[in-house]
Amino acid sequence: MKMMRAVVVERPLVFSVKQVPVPATPRDGLLVKVLACGLCGSDLRTLRSGHKNITFPWTLGHEICGTIEEIGDACTSPWHVGDRLAIGPLAYCGTCEFCTSGRHELCENQKELGQHWPGGLAEYVAIPAECVKLGNIQLVPEGMKDTHAAVIEPISSCVHAQEKARVSLGDTVVVFGAGPIGCIHVALAKARGAFRVYLIDIDGNRLAMADAFNPDGTINSAVQDPVEAVRKLTGGKGAEVIIVATPAPIAAVQAVEMAKKGGRIVQFGGLPHHDSKPGIDMNLVHYRGLTIIGTSTFNPRHNRTAMQLVQTGLVPADKFITHVFSLDDFEEGANLALVGKVLKGVYVP
Repeated sequence: MKMMRAVVVERPLVFSVKQVPVPATPRDGLLVKVLACGLCGSDLRTLRSGHKNITFPWTLGHEICGTIEEIGDACTSPWHVGDRLAIGPLAYCGTCEFCTSGRHELCENQKELGQHWPGGLAEYVAIPAECVKLGNIQLVPEGMKDTHAAVIEPISSCVHAQEKARVSLGDTVVVFGAGPIGCIHVALAKARGAFRVYLIDIDGNRLAMADAFNPDGTINSAVQDPVEAVRKLTGGKGAEVIIVATPAPIAAVQAVEMAKKGGRIVQFGGLPHHDSKPGIDMNLVHYRGLTIIGTSTFNPRHNRTAMQLVQTGLVPADKFITHVFSLDDFEEGANLALVGKVLKGVYVP
């Protein structure tokens, strides 16, 4: 039996790199040799406290770049052995009312690599038929780094969110959360033509790491009222678009309070289950004509756009990825990420 190294999570906060069997090539899928795999914020939440779709022991990892090692006998893949792929984790059913109307991001039967199937924090990963037929897999352009191709997936979700928020020329955009997703939103808002983009966080160290994305200003909400700060920066009017890329419930409340009349608020971060009903003043929503938008995943076309944004440099993946670790150093890298000392970590076997 051929063996490989893989991250194995035994239970919350107990994980290590172990020798496990190489997965069998799915008859109607692919076996991929992993070249790089990102560690996502949702992976960190699973490391801390588990996930409803996962039974431990388990291998995480859903931001994958790799080369095709084998193709199943019944697989109708358009690719060939040796092709380098950026593999988004989502697979859609293709038959629900949302898929058939082109709104795949709302698929009622969506599945995900790293949750419903073992993930890519390993030397090899099996790609099932669902991901081949109705997933998000793209050939990586020549010249693009493996590590950059691995992070196409989180950028895709941000593309979708800003499309729904109609971020455009002349907008003032405020982003809550200076983590990797917040930094992508800063870069993407600038690429879409926003005139001013401000970034809010309670952690000064995170704000300092985000300086590489050139926000027009940062607000440390641990030491100043972010609503007052945004009002002052906008001449008392507020911001056209506020993107909440943090699980902090208070940010959802403050986003409504700092929105300009007619403004759009994107709730991008999921809130804790025990505190998901913050005290939002709905009269502000009503009288100021605000729009609250919920979004979490993406459509295949958003995934294709994300690839183009990285390829052209409009979203600077080199600034986004602050740490590249060997797979053998997963424990060190994950523990640094769990305490906020890594903006975005990518692991290479």
